[in-house]
Amino acid sequence: MNFTSKAISTIALAAAMTAAFAADPIKIGVAGPFTGGSSSMGVSMRDGVKMATDEINKAGGVLGRQIQLIERDDEAKNERGVQIAQELINKEKVAATVGYINTGVALASQRFYQEAKIPVMNNVATGSAITHQFDDQPGNYIFRNAAHDSIQAPMIVEEAITRRGFKKVAILADSTNYGQLGREDLEKALALKSVKAVAVEKFNIKDVDMTAQLLKAKEAGAEAVLTYAIGPELAQIANGMTKLGWKVPMIGSWTLSMANFIDNAGPGGEGARMPQTFIQEPTTPKRQAFIINYLKTFNPKNARIDSPVSAAQGYDSIYLLAAAIKQAGSTDGPKIKAALEDLKAPVEGVVTTYNKPFTAKDHDAITANIPVFGEVKGAKVVYAYPDDQKKASEVRVKDANAKGALVIKK
Repeated sequence: MNFTSKAISTIALAAAMTAAFAADPIKIGVAGPFTGGSSSMGVSMRDGVKMATDEINKAGGVLGRQIQLIERDDEAKNERGVQIAQELINKEKVAATVGYINTGVALASQRFYQEAKIPVMNNVATGSAITHQFDDQPGNYIFRNAAHDSIQAPMIVEEAITRRGFKKVAILADSTNYGQLGREDLEKALALKSVKAVAVEKFNIKDVDMTAQLLKAKEAGAEAVLTYAIGPELAQIANGMTKLGWKVPMIGSWTLSMANFIDNAGPGGEGARMPQTFIQEPTTPKRQAFIINYLKTFNPKNARIDSPVSAAQGYDSIYLLAAAIKQAGSTDGPKIKAALEDLKAPVEGVVTTYNKPFTAKDHDAITANIPVFGEVKGAKVVYAYPDDQKKASEVRVKDANAKGALVIKK
């Protein structure tokens, strides 16, 4: 073999290696509870993520590479979430991770991504502190496309106090980080209306008897119950009121839309209202296509998505990450982060069209002008107000001046 042929062989080998490297998939972690009481949210989120990934891969992927999802069930347990974060970073070498349903799991786990300089896209967890956990550090790798509690709490209070005119309200919140941080946000929002809850009660995950808490609320004269919890325990609240023969409105965080609340509460859950970024109605062509594809792909019971918000936000989270990777031209964490903070082109999602959703100082894509109020009616969530349904058919983009969000202080 002469020098020329050796050189050609070397070049050919290098080209082959380059092509093989370029074909390596882009690994994205998917972390959430796929079993247990929070699984209604976790599975729906994962389904939305899978749908978006399939669409992107069929269209050629990103940077000429396919997206490979690495799924892990965190069981809504903080310690499991920590273990998964370390595994996805150190063993799987993910470029980013999407997910986190439970605020406590997010706060416990995402510090490992921060240390590794790998972006996390929270697509369901709503604790106000989540994207502010590392505000004191030079770069923040934690992003979110869900309506945080400092948006939801003022909406809940506005609905109860201003829109519906209740003078006395009780707060029932679970003992998790989600419940207690949400309860704090509710109390702050009430204070802005010069209102103090007549009863503030706490309960644990898996509690099945809310009689003591409900009796205190009833005896205090509560005209409505404001909630921060997840589906199974929320159903116990509704069922407890039915047993007591005490029916007052339930107005709470977005989780009142979970299937395991609606189904387990039955008639007792009818009329419950909650903020929603997405309701399973085809108000836009994008939403119609999403709903049709979801029902065809996963064939859920009663043609109802268990957690429509989780599915829609999960779907959008992948498109946001894909746009950032494409713009960055890289799967390097700091470059993806920089691209997310300055996305040049709008990203059409199911929840909204994301037009410059993030900046270096603002990692929350959803502002107070985007969520609407849903209501449980006929065992599904519908728009509580006709004007909101009309609003949902319009393109709603991030509004930095949107009213309603509380100031988050470290």
